[in-house]
Amino acid sequence: MLCVVENHSLPRTAAFFDLDKTVIAKSSTLTFSKSFYQGGLINRRAVLRTAYSQFVFLAGGADHDQMERMRQYLSALCKGWNVRQVKEIVAETLHDLIDPIIYDEAASLIEEHHAAGRDVVIVSTSGAEVVEPIGELLGADRVVATRMVVGEDGCYTGEIEYYAYGPTKAEAVKELAASEGYDLSRCYAYSDSITDLPMLQSVGHPYTVNPDRSLRREAASRAWPILVFSRPVRLKQRIPAFTMPPRPALVAAAAVGAAAATAGLVWYANRRRNGSISRI
Repeated sequence: MLCVVENHSLPRTAAFFDLDKTVIAKSSTLTFSKSFYQGGLINRRAVLRTAYSQFVFLAGGADHDQMERMRQYLSALCKGWNVRQVKEIVAETLHDLIDPIIYDEAASLIEEHHAAGRDVVIVSTSGAEVVEPIGELLGADRVVATRMVVGEDGCYTGEIEYYAYGPTKAEAVKELAASEGYDLSRCYAYSDSITDLPMLQSVGHPYTVNPDRSLRREAASRAWPILVFSRPVRLKQRIPAFTMPPRPALVAAAAVGAAAATAGLVWYANRRRNGSISRI
């Protein structure tokens, strides 16, 4: 377990966490499909398709081509969605859908990294309207996420302004290291997917979590640690004194880009626990 406290005379360090199947037990990309169906944004066929995609994801992880097809389909699906309506749906259902599927092991690791003086950064191929509130719940210092284009009518155009996936995640990590003064050779990274291999390679302490078959082979060949997370738990059960943020706060967090939760698109946001940049 992690127990060494950082020497703050040295360069700063961070721990970078993928989200799906690393911090939470399901795909945040697809978790909200039923809620969007109930809100009238998608039809039953779309619900069935996202349910199948969730099954593929949980069964062994989608490969690059599957993820690309899913991205194209879901980004087209959310074209024309009203941002206000989507963010309200996300805020109303976030407690019930996300809180119960946070891995206890991941929450403990995040606490240990903070105790050691490291920043915690969530790096996910899911929407900021989901990733930011999760980051807030877990006390993450920053979030890496994608931004979709919003038209003057307040609806999504279906175009992507910034997409963080595969090598782009590694680029975001390196940009953060440059801007925040992280020594990547002393940083940590956690992921379940082979698509995050560039991010894992960019740090000195890579860890695989519930890895897919391809990443498991890479981990074995590189002698990387393989962690198994299997205990999803509600934070309130894990920490009796824990209280969820009020819903209005989550509505504010689910701002521009809310439709990307279903589209699996993430936007990049620097957040500091203190200082000139606002906290998550």
